Amino acid sequence: MSHRVVVIGGGFGGIHAVQRLRRAPVEITLIDRRNFHLFQPLSYQVATGALSPGEVAYPLRAIFKSAPNVHVMLADVTGFDLEPRQVRLANVPGMDAAPPSVEYDTLIVAAGSSYSYFGHEDWRQYAAEVKTLESATAVRAQILRAFEAAELMTDPETRAAEMTFVVVGAGPTGVEMSGQIAELARDTLRHDFRAIDPRTARVILVDALDRVLSAFPTSLSRRAHRSLEDLGVTILLDHTVVDVNQYSVTLSAKHGGTERIHTRTVIWAAGVTASGLGRQLSELSGAELDRADRLTVEPDLTLPGHPEVIALGDMVRVRAGGGDPVTYPGVAPVAIQQGRYAAGLVGDRLAGRGTKPFHYVDKGNIATIGRGRAVAQVKFLKLSGLPAWLVWLCVHLWYLIGFQNRLLVCIKWSVSFFTHGRSARIITYQPTPEAVQHSDKGAGDEARASGVRGG
Repeated sequence: MSHRVVVIGGGFGGIHAVQRLRRAPVEITLIDRRNFHLFQPLSYQVATGALSPGEVAYPLRAIFKSAPNVHVMLADVTGFDLEPRQVRLANVPGMDAAPPSVEYDTLIVAAGSSYSYFGHEDWRQYAAEVKTLESATAVRAQILRAFEAAELMTDPETRAAEMTFVVVGAGPTGVEMSGQIAELARDTLRHDFRAIDPRTARVILVDALDRVLSAFPTSLSRRAHRSLEDLGVTILLDHTVVDVNQYSVTLSAKHGGTERIHTRTVIWAAGVTASGLGRQLSELSGAELDRADRLTVEPDLTLPGHPEVIALGDMVRVRAGGGDPVTYPGVAPVAIQQGRYAAGLVGDRLAGRGTKPFHYVDKGNIATIGRGRAVAQVKFLKLSGLPAWLVWLCVHLWYLIGFQNRLLVCIKWSVSFFTHGRSARIITYQPTPEAVQHSDKGAGDEARASGVRGG
C-alpha cells in the first residue's frame, strides 16, 4: 500500500505541500470545506469591487486535475484519533456524502486562522471581516448599499452615518481596506450619484497601537500614514474599540475619554485566533497553546510525541533550538515555505534521509494603499509610492494560482489603473428560502410561457 498523506486545508500551506508531493510515491487526500483555493491577500479587492470572486479563487480540482495521486474531498474536519491515525469528518451544508473518517500515515494540518474579536463574539454580527470569499462579497454589498441608502435619505445625520466607514486594525489588511474604500468614494463613485457627493464619505482607520503597519520600519509606516491621509482617511491611533453595535462604534483613547462614531459599516481587521483544530490537537497531545490558540510544534513542525502529524501556517508557533517558541508573521510566504518544507520532510523520511529544522527566509513586507501607492521592504531596500506599488503588483501576480487568473487580474488592474474604474461593483443578497421558492416558481412560469423545456 502506498504511503497515505492527508492534507487538511486548501490555503497556501496545504496547496504548496500537495504540489510538492504530487510526484512522490504517496497517495494524497486534500480535505477542505470549500472547493476552491482563495488568494486571501486580494480578498479586500473583492470587498471593494476592484476584482470579482472568480479572479481570486481557483477550484482545487482544477489545480490537481493532472495529478492522479491527489484526491480532493469536500468535507468538514471535526476531530482526530491520533492512535489509529484517523481524521473524523462531517458533511458540509447541502451534501450527505462525506465518509465518517479517513486514515493516514502522515497528516499535514494547515487549517489557518480567523479574526479574533477579543472575547466580544457579539461584535461579529456588526463588524464584518474579509478573510473569506463569502465575507468579502458581503462587505462589498454592505459598502455599496451604504451609498445607495444615503442617496435616498434626506436627514443629514442619518445620511452621514451611512457614509461613515470604520476599519478596525491598522495592519496590512486594514490599511489596504481603508485606502481602497477612500479611493472608491473619492474617485470611482464621484459622478455616479445625484443627491449625494461620495467624496464627503468618512473613512476612519482605528488601531490600539501608536502607528500604522507596525511590522514595517518606522519610515515606511510614516509614509503609509501620509498616503492614507492624502486619500482622506482619518487615522485614530492609540484608540481601543470598547463597543460595536448596529448603529455605532465606541472608542476609548489611550489617555482617557471615549468617542462614539455613528456608522452602519464596520470592517474588522484586528488580531487573529488560530483554527479550533489546533486546540483539539493540543488536548490530544499535550502541546502548548499561546493566547491566540496557536499550537506549539517542534522545530520540524511536527506535533510533540507524534512525528507523523505536521502542523503549519497561521495556526502554529515553532519551538526553535530549545528557546522560546517563534511566532512567524501570518502572511502567505510563511505558509508557502512551511508547506514546501512539510512536503520535503515527508519525502526525506520515505527516502531514509536526515532532516533539518524549518528555517523561514524573510523576503520582506509589502502593503498597498491605493492606486500607485504602496510601501515595500525587500531585504535592506525600502520603497514607497509607485515603485513599491509595481513590486506589489508583480509579487501578487506571481503568487496567484492559475495562468487564467493571472491574465484576468493583470488586465483588470491595467484597465482600472488608467480608467479609475471598478467593474465588480455588484450588490448581492443572501436570499431567504421563501424568496428562493418564489424565484423558482417565477422562473418556471416564465419558462412555460416562453415554451422552453428542460432536458
